[in-house]
Amino acid sequence: MDIDAVLKIVLLTGAAGICIPIGGFVASFERVHSQWLEKELRHFIIAFGGGILLGAVTIVLVPKGIENMNQSLWSIPVLVSGGLVFFYIERLLGVHKNESPQLMGMILDYVPEAIALGGLIALNPETGPLLALLIGMQNLPEGFNAYRELKQHNQHGHVISKMTAIVLLGPVAGLLGYWFLSENQSLLGAIMLFASGGILYLIFQDIAPQSRLEKHWAPPLGAVLGFCLALTGHLLMTGY
Repeated sequence: MDIDAVLKIVLLTGAAGICIPIGGFVASFERVHSQWLEKELRHFIIAFGGGILLGAVTIVLVPKGIENMNQSLWSIPVLVSGGLVFFYIERLLGVHKNESPQLMGMILDYVPEAIALGGLIALNPETGPLLALLIGMQNLPEGFNAYRELKQHNQHGHVISKMTAIVLLGPVAGLLGYWFLSENQSLLGAIMLFASGGILYLIFQDIAPQSRLEKHWAPPLGAVLGFCLALTGHLLMTGY
């Protein structure tokens, strides 16, 4: 076992994940200008986070997932199954009055990317820090939005604690990717595609409708900018 690689994975995935509670902490200062935050900034960041998630799916997760599954047609049912499973999960959560699409989308984005980061460090360790930076940039607005959702059901301190606990998923996922999935590309691809199906369902079922605001241009522009951020990360990763 390469101790240096293990420490690098833990540090990079942890650093990317800590942006989740940081985003939540920023969202907790809503009383600075509550009306403006509620109407403009909140909807902009929801759309921005949705754009990032859409970019992560279309630019990274689906292409890499299909590639890892060797262009197999099994990619399609795997992706569809992700959407169906998260449709069922959301319905189950809805029954218990605990719907959290932003939180679910954030975890679906963060965990497979952390797995990919672990696998990437096993194959090409030089690109690890850049991917970790991009994951962290995605987690900031997603953490902001997730805080707003969770706050409806919890006290502030409990929300931040829960979001901090999510950070631990990154190192665990990264180490799993490093130890097991770097040698099993098909399974890694299936995980990416399954997560993509869940993210797509959440975007069009919950996140996009929440971002709409009558007679305002900021939310749709936020979606465009979020997608462009994901595209920028992809271009940097591929060396263009």
